[in-house]
Formats: sequence, C-alpha cells, structure tokens
Amino acid sequence: MINSVKDKILNNLIKKEINRQQKTINLIASENFASPEILKIVGSPLMNKYSEGYAAEGRRYYPGNQYYDEIENLAQERALKAFKLKAKSWSVNVQPYSGSPANLEIYFALLNFGDVLMGMELTNGGHLTHGHKVNFSGVVYKTIQYGVDKKTGLIDYKEVERLAKKHKPKIIVSGATAYPRKIDFKKFGEIAKKVGAYHMVDISHISGLVVAGLHQSPFPYSDVVMTTTHKILRGPRAAIIFCKRELADKIDRAVFPGMQGGPHNNTIAAIAEMFFETKKQSFKKYQKQVIKNAQALAKSLKKYGFDLVAGGTDNHLILINLGGNGFEAEKKLETAGILANRNSVPGDASPFRPSGLRLGTPALTTRGMKEKEMRQIADWIFRILIKNGNSALIKKEVEKLCKKFPAPK
Repeated sequence: MINSVKDKILNNLIKKEINRQQKTINLIASENFASPEILKIVGSPLMNKYSEGYAAEGRRYYPGNQYYDEIENLAQERALKAFKLKAKSWSVNVQPYSGSPANLEIYFALLNFGDVLMGMELTNGGHLTHGHKVNFSGVVYKTIQYGVDKKTGLIDYKEVERLAKKHKPKIIVSGATAYPRKIDFKKFGEIAKKVGAYHMVDISHISGLVVAGLHQSPFPYSDVVMTTTHKILRGPRAAIIFCKRELADKIDRAVFPGMQGGPHNNTIAAIAEMFFETKKQSFKKYQKQVIKNAQALAKSLKKYGFDLVAGGTDNHLILINLGGNGFEAEKKLETAGILANRNSVPGDASPFRPSGLRLGTPALTTRGMKEKEMRQIADWIFRILIKNGNSALIKKEVEKLCKKFPAPK
C-alpha cells in the first residue's frame, strides 16, 4: 500500500480512493489489480531518468542508461518468450505509453494520410482507435467499418471479406474492446492476404488468455499485434507492439521519435516483472478462472431474464442489452457499490447513447472470487435493475463480500 504523504489533502484523497477500491465490486472489463511487486516498481526511483532512443541500437540521447538498457532488453526478451515468438522473426517495442497511442503509432508507421483503414465499428465492439470518426484514426484515414450479425451478435466474416475486397484497405484491424466471443484471427489473416493488406491485431482485452493458451494466438496470421499491459495481464498502465522483423524499423521510428519522447523506465521495468509473473503456474490458473467466472455470471444473468449479446461469453466479458438507458443502469449499480460501464450494443444508433452494459471478471478473479460469488453478484444486479431493490441495503451486502476478498495493495 502507498505510504502516507505529507500533503494532508492529497493523502486523504488517496486513502479514500484505496478504500473505494476495497469496498466495491469492480466489473469493469478493462480494469484489474496490479501485484504489490509491480506497484513498488512503478513507484520506484526508476522514473527519474530520461532514456530517449533504443537499447538495441546501443544509442541513447542521454548518458547514464547502462542499466535501463538491460531492463528494456529484459522486458523485450520476456515479452517474446511469453507469446512463444522467436526474435529472428518478431520484434517487440515496449515503450508505448498506452493502447491508443500504440495503435496510432502503428498507423503512422504503415499508412499515409488518406489511406484506407478497416476496423470494427464502435457500436459493435470495436475501439475508438479502430477508425471511429471522432478519433484521430477516423479523421486522417479513410475508414471502413465492419460489424456483427444483428441476430447472432457474431462477426460476419463473409461480410468482412466483401468489404475488404470492395474497399482494398491497407490495414485490416481485428480485435475488440467489447466482443464476448472468440475471434478467428486465421480468417482475418486470410482476408488480409487476399486484398494485400497488413493484418493488425489488438489483443488488449484477451492477451492474458492468449499467453495461457485459452484463445487462438493471432501471431501466425498477423503482421502487427498490439496489447495493453494493465488489463487481463495485470501489469502497469502501458502497451507493447509486436511486429514482423521486417517492419521493426518503421514501428520503432513511429514510436520514437515519431510520436513519443522519453520512455517511462519505471513502467518498462514493471512490464518485465509482469511477464515474469505470467510464467507462474498460478497465472494460467487465474486465466482459466476468469473465463469460468464470466460464464457463471452470464449463466446466472440469463436465468434472471437478461438479454446477453451473442448469447453469452467465451472470454472475460459480458454485454447486456438492456434495450434502454445504459447511463441509468450504470448509475443505479454504482449506488450499490457495483461498477459496470455503460456500453453500446449492436443496433445502437450511436455509441454516445448506449443501451447496454459491459461486465468483466478479471478484477474480481484477482481478488479470489469464484463461481459462487458470481451467482451472488448476478442476484444483486437483478435486484437493482429489475426489482428496483434497496441500494443502500445491497451496498452493505456488497461491502461484506468485499471484506472477505481484499484487493491486492
């Protein structure tokens, strides 16, 4: 846990936030708890140094980087090993600050302004940086958006291929931020080859499942793969970019000096620690439990009559189609100490008027909760959203459960 700071106002706010994390049920699919070791590294004196440039080149723009070079090399070696990649075929950049900049850096490396970029529509599960019109990716590139079948909630690969053949994108992005079923990266790779496009994969939400062998790996079928490190991998807030060796120079130059300055050395060291932790047997056990918990929660929600997009889940997240106001549902749950973010669902006219909720199990699984607790959480959601139950009473029940499963600190 963070030590007390002398600034009383700030210290009080920090304590309140830590207490909030301990007392709430966190169903936000993109959030998790980092290990105490990672928290120590991120808050260490490693943040005190500038290290512009790359260790692999043996050239930095500041002196005094001997040990940072070794740390960055270690993070790269462990990243490749975690995904079973050979250094002669794949390169990895561990300097991106987070997922959105990393995606834009990939585009900057491989596209010219005005080129065609094809990605998943935001209301169907894609990310803002996959070509949405309000994002940089949708402003400087010509974007084509694919979605899911409205009846099944599943990606329509035939439609993806039709769009790709018609519009000839230079990059096809697969991967999602709100898609509850497995993605067939092989099919996406085949489509990309047919039209001569780069296949870029965003596995930010499922990277831990890929490391654990619980989801198809994208690497045999892709040219570039990006993942954040703070979601299901339980690392620091950052991102990494893998690419085929022949693309490494373009990607590295797009990250620095193209779009970033000095890397965050404390974060890169924490990434190295994160991949050390993925080698433990407990990591694969954790990933398996994440899926078990998500499926148990989905099963219970369906019993209560909730409409789940795609009928359930194969991974860590669930989408509920409320057919109404996602904002209102989110607020109701939060008053009872349950956090689940409003989210658009297939058929929504706009992602800014979402009619659904996104739920995820990574954070609760890190706390040690299992299927029994998922059934209890589903009951609370039912009582709050359908039965208009007493939020204050349910909040006391939530806090009692949270006390049994303290969050790492």
